[in-house]
Amino acid sequence: MHLMNGKMVDDMELQEAKDKVLQLMKDKDKIESELKALKEILDANRVGMDENLVDSEGYPRQDIDVFQVRHARHKIICLRNDHTALMNKIEEGLHKVHALAGNEPERSVAAATSSIQDSLQLEPFLRVNLVTHGSPAELAGIQVEDLILKFGGIDYQNFKSLKDIGSLVTSSENMPIEIKVKRGSNIVSLTLVPHRWSGNGLLGCNVMSIETVER
Repeated sequence: MHLMNGKMVDDMELQEAKDKVLQLMKDKDKIESELKALKEILDANRVGMDENLVDSEGYPRQDIDVFQVRHARHKIICLRNDHTALMNKIEEGLHKVHALAGNEPERSVAAATSSIQDSLQLEPFLRVNLVTHGSPAELAGIQVEDLILKFGGIDYQNFKSLKDIGSLVTSSENMPIEIKVKRGSNIVSLTLVPHRWSGNGLLGCNVMSIETVER
């Protein structure tokens, strides 16, 4: 009987730990939604976090809503700090859940944390619209409609044109390229090895810039 009561207490503690993590995840989702809305404000003004808001003579730029951009940037910085603090709490909570459940938490926690951070910090800049059967791209696990967040060292911040991707692929023949894609709501890490195969090129897939399609 005593063991039964102990088990009930453990189950209650585990459920409470799970509920706490779920609440933290909801808070995280709310912050990420706010961050997305704020980023859309910056996108509408065609600026990021770093560009000057004054012209060469020191006057506020006329091509953007300076007040709106300053407010959005300040809010983004605050929310990113809140997000980092929340991520730490979520990681602690997941450790506790796994410990109470008798599981080893490290890998799953690290993967969850990495995935969430990637979804916040990386924006898709390419969409896969064709993958040829038997190609290096298919072997790597790339699928049609994957949104590419990172292609080797290229992401949305330093991507200029598809020539960047072509140059990287050509210089990386028979060498692994780490890729991160957004597939639905998941972030998937893949390893692509460009190489000669029966079809054309080194990849066997086609991508298009995200600017030419709906984000």
